[in-house]
Amino acid sequence: MRVTFFALPLLFGLIGLEDAVVQAQVPPSAAEIAAYGGLHAAAAKGNVAQLRQLVEQRVELERRDGHGRTALHVVAHFSHHAFVRELAKAGADMRAQDSRRYDIITIAAVRNDVEMVRTAISLGADPRAITSPYDGTALIAAAHLGHAEVVRTLIAAGAPLDHVNNLGWTAVIEAVVLGNGGKPHQDTLQALLDGGADAELADRDGIRPLEHAKRRGYVEMIRMLSAVQK
Repeated sequence: MRVTFFALPLLFGLIGLEDAVVQAQVPPSAAEIAAYGGLHAAAAKGNVAQLRQLVEQRVELERRDGHGRTALHVVAHFSHHAFVRELAKAGADMRAQDSRRYDIITIAAVRNDVEMVRTAISLGADPRAITSPYDGTALIAAAHLGHAEVVRTLIAAGAPLDHVNNLGWTAVIEAVVLGNGGKPHQDTLQALLDGGADAELADRDGIRPLEHAKRRGYVEMIRMLSAVQK
């Protein structure tokens, strides 16, 4: 089963985190898109020509919708890469966060949009930023979902390997406990280990990644984590 941020309420219940406040990324709904005007409407459609016209009219680039999304967040949700480049050229804040503290890199990481992650970083977005209601990072989000190439991209860009979010989890822990032990999460874990992530950092209960893997019977992850055990 592919686990996404939207499955977290059920998942947290299963692993004993019933009291966690779960707030997921919220892409624009069909109703919101229909109601958009101006820059947000252009962003939802990826209409670069309209964006250029609006920039000439000195549109407010940081205008926000009801969920605190700027046009930058909207285009990230819809993978309009050329539009992002035009926004950056016009002077948009590449580090802006929406009302739930997601930035363009974290949105792209969850979508497994490697090109958007690379584009955003090249245009000034921060791969080290603390994002989301979980005080996490784009790297943790990508590790959670088994998006190995995004993880490699973020590591190369200097993302913090051993950041601990407010659930007490690192990217390594999330790669183990929030996947099913399959190939995507194996590749993700290997990328983290190859990048120098600390496989000994335990969760709040003192449980290390290797023990989590053993409890779940993830044979390949057990092998990988045992190989780097101090």
